[in-house]
Parts: sequence; structure tokens; C-alpha cells
Amino acid sequence: MSVSIWFWVAFHLGVFIALFVDLFSDRAHERISLPSAIRRSFLWVGLSLSFNAFIWWFEGTDQAVDFLTGYVIEYSLSVDNIFVFGVIFAYFRVPPRYEHRVLIWGILGALVMRATMIGLGVALVSRFHPVLFIFGAFLVITGLRMLLGKSEPIDLEHNFVLRLVRRMLPVTNDYHGPKFIALVGGRRMLTPLALVLIVIEVMDLVFAVDSIPA
Repeated sequence: MSVSIWFWVAFHLGVFIALFVDLFSDRAHERISLPSAIRRSFLWVGLSLSFNAFIWWFEGTDQAVDFLTGYVIEYSLSVDNIFVFGVIFAYFRVPPRYEHRVLIWGILGALVMRATMIGLGVALVSRFHPVLFIFGAFLVITGLRMLLGKSEPIDLEHNFVLRLVRRMLPVTNDYHGPKFIALVGGRRMLTPLALVLIVIEVMDLVFAVDSIPA
């Protein structure tokens, strides 16, 4: 695409500023009410659509449609992350005041993994285009299984990653404030909050595969 490098610099700078404001603002550690969350969502969607209008005005219809298509797809794919985050928080009984700390690292991890998968996907598809249909079929089948499958409770107690972590590393059963690692009896141990973050990052990696066909 014949887009100025300064356009990309401004775009990424804007994204990082928005991310910093959303995740690290002074009020970020407060429990957000549903009306406040809805207002924030409308604000960020409005900013994204405004940027889309900016692209349409300066770069043309094709570029604007490309951006809007990618935005809508990734926004839709983010719903599965939200659902799984909620299930994990409920399972580990994470105190609400500590959820934001985990979400910061979980969201940053999701961004890195999705960006990595998108980069790998573009490189792979450019060399072997039919692979796009394979990933697309995987995405459709996954969606159909979620739509038509029976609702079953998620069993994290027998999760392979959790069992592996508990077997290899010392883990305490008690929360120690917002800490991921605590000193217990003179020994450094992972807290349940660390387990929550590990599970979330692993799920981020799984969901990042969706971004390849997207």
C-alpha cells in the first residue's frame, strides 16, 4: 500500500497513547460500573470510526473499507477473550480490586500475540495462499461447534498448563494483595493471581490463531 510512513507512525503513536490512557489512568484501578463501561466502549468505538473517516477522506474508499473490515472482525473476535476472562476470574475467585492488574498484562499479551500471528499469517499466505482456506475452515468449524455444541462447565482444575505449573513451581493457595510472586516462609512462591495470568496468556495464544484468517 502506498501510504506515507508518517501516517503509520501517527497511527501507532495514537494507539499507544489510547492504550496507556485506558489501562494506566488514575481511575483505572477503580471498579467500573456497567453504565461507565458502556460509555467508555462507545467512546473508543467512536474514536475508531472517526479514524476510519479520516482514512476515507485522505486515503480513499478502498483503504477505509479495509480498515473497517479488519476492525469489525477483530472486535468480534475479542468477545471470546472477554467471556473466557470472566470464567477464569470467577473460577479463581479473583477479588475485583485485583482484576485490573491481571487485565493489563493479559491485554498487552493478547495484543502482542495477535500482532505476531497476523504477521506470521500474512507471510504464510503470501507464500502459500491456499492455507488461508484451511485457517478459514478452522474458524468456521470452531464457530459452529460453539453455536451447536452443548454448554459444558469449563474445568480448569485439570487444565494441563495449571497442572504443569503446579508441578514445576511452588504455588501458594492464598492471595497476597496484587502480587504475582510472594515470599512465604522464606520461600518465593507464585500466587493464585500469577496462575490467573498464566492461564489468560495461554488462552490469548489459542485465540490469537483466529487472527490469521481474519
